[in-house]
Amino acid sequence: MFSKYKKPDAKSAPAAPVEIIDNIAAFEEKKPAANSARRKALKPAAAAPIDKEVKRKQRMSDIKLELHRALLDNLNLAALEHATEQDLRQEINEISAEILAEKSIVLNREDRMTLNSELYDEVTGLGPLETLLKDETVNDILVNGPQQIFVEREGKLELTDVTFKDERHLLRIIDKIVSAVGRRVDESNPYVDARLQDGSRFNAMVPPVAVDGSLVSIRKFKKDKLGIDDLVNFGAFTEEMAAYLQAAVATRLNVIVSGGTGSGKTTTLNALSSFIDNAERILTIEDTAELQLQQTHVGRMESRPPNVEGKGEVSPRDCLKNALRMRPDRIIVGETRGEEVIDMLQAMNTGHDGSMTTIHANSARDGVSRLENMIAMAGIEMPLKAVRSQISSAVNLIVQASRLQDGSRRMTSITEITGMEGDVISMQEIFRYQRVGLTPDNKIIGHFTATGVRSHYAERFRMWGYDLPSSIYEPVAAQ
Repeated sequence: MFSKYKKPDAKSAPAAPVEIIDNIAAFEEKKPAANSARRKALKPAAAAPIDKEVKRKQRMSDIKLELHRALLDNLNLAALEHATEQDLRQEINEISAEILAEKSIVLNREDRMTLNSELYDEVTGLGPLETLLKDETVNDILVNGPQQIFVEREGKLELTDVTFKDERHLLRIIDKIVSAVGRRVDESNPYVDARLQDGSRFNAMVPPVAVDGSLVSIRKFKKDKLGIDDLVNFGAFTEEMAAYLQAAVATRLNVIVSGGTGSGKTTTLNALSSFIDNAERILTIEDTAELQLQQTHVGRMESRPPNVEGKGEVSPRDCLKNALRMRPDRIIVGETRGEEVIDMLQAMNTGHDGSMTTIHANSARDGVSRLENMIAMAGIEMPLKAVRSQISSAVNLIVQASRLQDGSRRMTSITEITGMEGDVISMQEIFRYQRVGLTPDNKIIGHFTATGVRSHYAERFRMWGYDLPSSIYEPVAAQ
């Protein structure tokens, strides 16, 4: 009946007649008479509804584990690579029905459908995580051991009812992910950073480094790239700020997007890249490829960590050095966090105007300090004034992205670097997000406003054909 994907040596057992029972609790009542007599001797105790549900879930989990093992024994995994989803689902349904009948396990229709769907995810996908990966409202998936899985929706963390059977189940899924991209994770190499097939960023840390069970974080890859118009509609910034940023990117100012983890730096960088002319050659460098540039002439590079023997590493700095020899018009670095900063600044200073990158910092001034610290960490001994002079001549604009306490993401500041005044880098803020207060349900009340300072690059904008009206620099009163 289902020999197409079954192993040649797998034996078919004759299907026993199956009686549909409403739930597993009812199945327990079908046990031998000896058990029934023993129960009569005991005083019946009414179980709390929550206990019944917990027991039911535990029982379903045990059945799923048993069936999954049987499926691995029966299915010809090599043939599954060419199987269609419909054929594979049908095969799993038939094999599981036979095994359930063989073991005299009876389930109602709903439980059987749920079980078959979960078995399909176990065989072809990432088990319990598969439903969360398919949920478009989920941005991040955070696993703290087998029994605790959080998701982020609209900037807020929520605990889900999704769990793994045990630590071994979780480790098996982790191993499935990392082995697919040629990595490994075990006690000798207890952490790994990888990319899922759909582009989502995956990071895992396993025992003994992870004390209470393996830790997993998945940053989901957005298939639908958010453009400038989308971000304006979401309230991330205003149309006036968008017009200014379009002029800044189109006239090849060097831009740094600054912000904390999860503040929307990569999303902002993606949106800004839409203003780059289609005729320019762009090279991108990332640890994990997340940027989605729509231009025709784009070369993408991804750094590589060392292997188990500590060899084969390709660092972002190696990629950046090589990119400089590939005649780029612009270089976009997904994130600058180490010694590659000096090469990035030199690229911005030597004919690659319009380059962009992101850094972790809480404000524009902190961003400049971070650049200074990264240069120092690179082991380059330069006088502080020379370092600051290099930064001030390389970086033109710092865009600050923030995730506020209510989970919303805003472009809280746009700051220009105008040069040096003595030993200090001079900066001027052009736009900012002005917070006013909180609503009773802890939503932040605020508005975007210009600071009243005219752009240092206004003449450059005009010469390139972007003559912005002076009204966009006028402060806006709170509504």
